Amino acid sequence: MHSPKSASRVTTAQVFAIAGPAMVANLTTPLIGIVSTTAIGRLGDATLLGGVALASVLFDCMFWLFGFLRMSTVAFTAQSLGARETSELRAILLRGLIVAALIGSALIALQAPVATILLDAMGGSEGVTRAARTYFTIRIWSAPLALGNYVVLGWLIGQARAKLALGTQITVNLTNTTATVLLVLVFDFGIAGAAIAAVIAEATGLALGGLIAHRLAQGRHAPSRAMLFDRTKLMRMLTVNRDILIRTAALIAAFLFFNAQGARAGDTTLAANAVLNNFLMISGFFLDGLANAAEQLCGRAFGARDKDAFAGAVRLVVIWGFGFALAVAVCFLLFGPALIDIMTASLDVRRIARDYLWFVIFAPLLGVFAFAYDGIYIGATWARDMRNLMVASLVIFLAAWFALRSFGNAGLWAALLVHYAARGGLEALRYPALLKRSFGGDGRRSSPSPRSCGRKSEAR
Repeated sequence: MHSPKSASRVTTAQVFAIAGPAMVANLTTPLIGIVSTTAIGRLGDATLLGGVALASVLFDCMFWLFGFLRMSTVAFTAQSLGARETSELRAILLRGLIVAALIGSALIALQAPVATILLDAMGGSEGVTRAARTYFTIRIWSAPLALGNYVVLGWLIGQARAKLALGTQITVNLTNTTATVLLVLVFDFGIAGAAIAAVIAEATGLALGGLIAHRLAQGRHAPSRAMLFDRTKLMRMLTVNRDILIRTAALIAAFLFFNAQGARAGDTTLAANAVLNNFLMISGFFLDGLANAAEQLCGRAFGARDKDAFAGAVRLVVIWGFGFALAVAVCFLLFGPALIDIMTASLDVRRIARDYLWFVIFAPLLGVFAFAYDGIYIGATWARDMRNLMVASLVIFLAAWFALRSFGNAGLWAALLVHYAARGGLEALRYPALLKRSFGGDGRRSSPSPRSCGRKSEAR
């Protein structure tokens, strides 16, 4: 255990011990989509390729919606570690896995209406929709496994076991890659093979995560039924999860609206926006890694009631966030046109993408606060405030688009930057009041127990 004095000194090494593996994990994640697309693409059937691309987007959004399972698990685990309530760690993991199993089972039970609603909303051709439905009806069985992996990853990151989390995620990616190549290209299972590979990969990841969790929990007593289903802790978990769910839904709504409006501008503009979205994804890899560090370090400091450690973690995450954002922006400025040329061979798409390149150059600089403060708010379980501010940011985004719609695609990109600025700006403005409310006066440590403070913060 750390002494009170050492606990207050959050260092850059601590930040990157979590952020570094998270960044690497983020960089490896797109390999799943790339391998699936490449394997199906080699079959030479455009309908199958469109189907797997369509269904993959649906699963990305659907699983992203339940990302609260990872986020809340990080926060509760880190807070328990900071409060030295290590006996609670196994209960947090089991509660999360129970919720993941219930949600995953519900998705499987409701797969027919869910598939119909989502696929109809996407508006693909009959052939593409048929292929996507084949993929969907198989991969949906991975839902409890994928959501369970969210919980295990959150539990490991919450204990600052980022390297173990990275190893688990890389195992999932490598298993998916190997299984896809074998099932699609060797055994000729077609689009069903790509879906089966995803199920196998998630099952492998959860099995490995379970073994790691069992090893880490050795020597600790299993939580009693009363402890596992403690009403106060269950209600707090459900309240935080609900608020993060609404926050994530608002965020997804903004990006879906952005893509829908881009599609209305024509195929060439839509393709250019898709190319530029890859730039946003690249910058997000680095900023999200730092957000993971904020979740753990701020959560642990919050649980320890250590204001200095909390503020120190916030300061380092924001500073390094700006550093990475600036580096990424400079890379986009210098190499953006060349990257665009690599991503597309169409001269018209290249021309339009270059016209809007300036927007993605500024995006990471405006997104620093958005990513950093999301991690900070999650670590402190300020979920209700994060929910309200994200909904407000969505309203601001829509208002900005309405005001700028006469500028066409440029107005759409400008509105997206406004959304980035609103997300981070509102959370930064709200931060001092939340810090004061959670930690009290100017003293480094406050007297309320983490348990009572947790109830107060959720009941306000």
